[in-house]
Amino acid sequence: MIGKDTLFTTFEKVARSSRADETEIVFVGNSTGLTRYANSTIHQNVHESDAKILFRSVIGKKIGVASTNSMAINDLRATLKNSLEIAKYQKDNEHFSGLPEPETYACFETCFTPTSEYKPMDRARMIKKIFVRANRRKFTVAGSFSTGDGEIAVFNTRGVRCYQPVTSASINIVAMSNTSSGYASGLSRNVEDIDPVALAEIAVEKAFRSKKPKPLEAGEYEVILEPAAVAEMMEWVNYIAFGSKAFEDKTSFMSNTIGQKVMDDSVTIYDDGNDSLGIAMPFDFEGVPKQKVVFIDKGIPQGVVYDRTSGNRAGVASTGHALPANEQGEGALALNVFMAPGDKTREEMLASVRRGILVTRFHYVNGYIDTPKAILTGMTRDGTFWIEDGQIKHGIKNLRFTDSVLRAFSQIKGISRDRQLIPSWWDAIGCLVVPALHLGSFKFTGTTDF
Repeated sequence: MIGKDTLFTTFEKVARSSRADETEIVFVGNSTGLTRYANSTIHQNVHESDAKILFRSVIGKKIGVASTNSMAINDLRATLKNSLEIAKYQKDNEHFSGLPEPETYACFETCFTPTSEYKPMDRARMIKKIFVRANRRKFTVAGSFSTGDGEIAVFNTRGVRCYQPVTSASINIVAMSNTSSGYASGLSRNVEDIDPVALAEIAVEKAFRSKKPKPLEAGEYEVILEPAAVAEMMEWVNYIAFGSKAFEDKTSFMSNTIGQKVMDDSVTIYDDGNDSLGIAMPFDFEGVPKQKVVFIDKGIPQGVVYDRTSGNRAGVASTGHALPANEQGEGALALNVFMAPGDKTREEMLASVRRGILVTRFHYVNGYIDTPKAILTGMTRDGTFWIEDGQIKHGIKNLRFTDSVLRAFSQIKGISRDRQLIPSWWDAIGCLVVPALHLGSFKFTGTTDF
């Protein structure tokens, strides 16, 4: 890592040459190692160290953005000059009210030495334990294991100086036989919190119990969605409903339902970048402190997240959810999405199902079918089971689902008290923290031969 003092000293030096009214510099750096494996063999080990430095120059209400991945002073000054030149030719952004001033930010640990010092051989040793566990039942495994560290800094000429070092570790495991597969994953800022052997046990057990799956007709079924399946749905719902752009464009189901009941009373969904239970991050890419934002409170929509510009358009303050300057056309986006826990265990929810389906996870999910109704479609994967009289009876062939999240989440029969961290594309600065759900009705609209 470069370090807080070096970064801000360098940015101070570069910003002195700016002719803009205001200048912002955002640094996102990372050093990540990734080990991939398939057929119970490690086949790839890679390491990447990179950085992106974004300049935002402001002339009145004109904004120009340029970026580089070089920390050389001459390259930084050239990029600053480019952003200034771009700003000159932009139209005024009437809703831009200037760069933010410094504020107070929450303090919590986001960087763990065991993760930053984890070596390729350490990952290989852990993966070997996964191979040993899978081989006991003659299964092969595939997946990946990544560890890394990074740093995020936000600097502007109004005095903002935000800096956060971060680490992240994640693993996914798919155990396979000729007729079945099982899945498990782990995510934490501290690699020592991840137990690959325990996760391998879960994936292998799912693959074992789903061998020789039986076909099942499409239809409406009672279901238990495990956290990975819930997260796949929530990732899409976040993108199509909880951000400022979808809300403004009225493509979100939230746009016309604030204060109206749309889900079961047991459903509460929120974003909280200061909750260390997840992958916490205290500020956004404008240097604004993250606030907790409740999207759904006991089944009732409350509001969405904002950055400074979208907040000004809506007449509200930023909630601390700005994306980097080159992505702010997408509006604000929640990156630390939580679903409130319930009071059930997985076993209790299973025991209460007379005839239904247990879903480990989904893939190929598409949320653009009818966004105002939050209709999603996708496929089950890596462990789909038939439940009868509270017992998992056998694996079933994968199914396609097509259903409205609003309808499905109005059929809640139980929510687990345990929640799991599920990685997403933004897992260095956030994740999804979700429970398992017991739904009274879920619509499966297609079948497969596998």
